[in-house]
Amino acid sequence: MASTRIREATERDCGDILRMIRELAEYEKLSHQVKISEEALRADGFGENPSFHCLVAEVIPAPGELQGQGIGTKIIKKVAEVALCKGCSQFRLAVLDWNKKAMDLYKSLGAQDLTELEGWHSFRFEEAAMRELAGW
Repeated sequence: MASTRIREATERDCGDILRMIRELAEYEKLSHQVKISEEALRADGFGENPSFHCLVAEVIPAPGELQGQGIGTKIIKKVAEVALCKGCSQFRLAVLDWNKKAMDLYKSLGAQDLTELEGWHSFRFEEAAMRELAGW
C-alpha cells in the first residue's frame, strides 16, 4: 500500500486543486457550476486574507487507482485536527443524496446526518440572487 502525506496546500497546488474541483464536479454531474479559475484560487486562498484553507493528500508512489487507500479518512481526521487547533467545535461536510459511499464513510467516522437527525436542508444564493438582494 502506498504511503499518504496530508499537508497544507501551497500556491503551487492551485492547478491541481482546480483539476480536482473539475473532476469532482464531473463525478457529481455538476460541471456546469464550476466557475472558478486558477488565478481566482490563488487570489482567494493565498492572498493577504485567505477565504479558504486547503489540505492536499500526497500519495507516494501514486497508484493508478486511489480508492481503498484510506485517503478520505486521513483527510477528514486531519480536518478535525486543524479545526480543533483553530478553536472550532464542529465542521460540516456537504454530500449529494445519491453518494451513499461518502455518507456511509462520514457516518462510520462519527458524523451526524443533520437532514435525518434535525431536518436541516442546505441552501445556496447564486450570483444573480445576490445581486438582487444587494440592489446591484
